[in-house]
Amino acid sequence: MNTPRIAFLGLGIMGGGMARRLVAAGFTVAVYNRNRAKADAIAGATVAATPREAAAQAEFVLCMVADDVASRAMWLGVDGALAGAPQGAVVVDCSTLTVGWVKELAQAAEVCGCEFVDAPVTGSKGAAAAGDLNFLVGGSVAAVERIHPVLAPMSKTITHLGPTGSGALVKLINNFVSGVQVAAMAEALAWIEQSDLDRAKALSVLVDGVPGSPMVKIISARMTAGDFTPNFLLKLMAKDLGYAVKERAVSGQPLATAATAHEIFQRAIDAGYGEKDMAAVIETLRSGR
Repeated sequence: MNTPRIAFLGLGIMGGGMARRLVAAGFTVAVYNRNRAKADAIAGATVAATPREAAAQAEFVLCMVADDVASRAMWLGVDGALAGAPQGAVVVDCSTLTVGWVKELAQAAEVCGCEFVDAPVTGSKGAAAAGDLNFLVGGSVAAVERIHPVLAPMSKTITHLGPTGSGALVKLINNFVSGVQVAAMAEALAWIEQSDLDRAKALSVLVDGVPGSPMVKIISARMTAGDFTPNFLLKLMAKDLGYAVKERAVSGQPLATAATAHEIFQRAIDAGYGEKDMAAVIETLRSGR
């Protein structure tokens, strides 16, 4: 049997690792990235000049970019992937997006004779490289079954949550909870550091006790080490919290804790930490800014 042809759009912190997993699994992969050097670095893949060129003849087209604006640029327009994708292709966006844009994109795909699946992920840089991502999937049963063999080399779990938009919604809820935990941990650690407490002993009560979620354990280690090498960009967590606040507002309900966490992250962005790991959110709290 011939291996399916795959197009992969967006080769940043997450996308680069994901594309490499697909190449290693033996798929025929065409890649596109705005920064050509990142595409050239994917050994074994064909580098395309545009999303449209990458999608041409592809049975599956996947995208992993920062936000709605970047996603729209990849899919739409004369050089967009939907202009090149063959009829019958399954197009998949793995980015963290608004539900509104996901549904608009699904309609655009249908007009082009393609079927859309939203499949955002949990897990960061290391999980993408190791194939340990958790896919949160929305779409038809048939489309999800078709895409399953493609997602498998990149995944630890693949959870079909319902129709189009379901994956995108659960991802926003997931990142809202995660972002609030990061902000709370930053405030807690800054409080400990600014007191007379023994930091290690006080922190162990939190990390090894009831508050010690996997997120708290990971993020507190980065904060105490002062290692803000990007695994998940601070500015992207701020974006996700903002998306979550707006999404919940559609139903007339405030998302108070997300709004507060968003403010804390925004202060860190204003202080110049947007391109650092999200753990760097503690730095403005340490300095009292």
